[in-house]
Amino acid sequence: MKPKILLVEDEPGIVDTVQYVLENDGFETTWLAAGSEVMPLLASERVHLVILDIGLPDINGLEVCKLIRQKYSLPIIFLTARKDEIDRVVGLEIGADDYVVKPFSPRELLARVKAVLRRTGHEKPKAAEGASQAFAVNEAKCQITYYGEPLDLSRYEYNILTTFIRRPGIVFSRNQLMDLAWDDPDTSMDRTIDAHIKNLRAKLKAVRPTLDPIVTHRGLGYSLKEGL
Repeated sequence: MKPKILLVEDEPGIVDTVQYVLENDGFETTWLAAGSEVMPLLASERVHLVILDIGLPDINGLEVCKLIRQKYSLPIIFLTARKDEIDRVVGLEIGADDYVVKPFSPRELLARVKAVLRRTGHEKPKAAEGASQAFAVNEAKCQITYYGEPLDLSRYEYNILTTFIRRPGIVFSRNQLMDLAWDDPDTSMDRTIDAHIKNLRAKLKAVRPTLDPIVTHRGLGYSLKEGL
């Protein structure tokens, strides 16, 4: 069963980004825009972790956290624009497990979600298996092998290729790849992706010269071939 993440956030742009990153990594997500809807949902659905905005339009997120803690022990990560130390301290003291300040890196939030779930005993979701015969990913060592040969990859090449391996056949735009592979995507230009894809192709062809597993979709982006 995929771990289910409840996102309580009233900014649709943030919701789209967070849901995309989480679902791309194998999580199931549910979204609520109001704090008053949280307790009824928790009573009817099993949720493994809550990402909770403090500045909600109806109820302060700190109060929502207190209500959750009265009945449930599931982990909570605050997502908020508040940067003051006192706000972080209060949030942690009332039962939050972590605290992420806006603006934030989607990959950092994903890493924090995984870390909190590990601490609370939930296994992280497994990567898609469509490319498992060709590729093997060792996340602990940040190492990818291709037909048994270890690849010498930069950090960004590793992140891009891991994204493809998790979702073979899915077309990712340059902007999506930057959101998933860069800690701060705003500092990179989308053509940077093309350069990394070119390098990846060269390294893959060095192992299997007759294969080109990365597909270019003109005007759309890139994908990894299915059935490798």
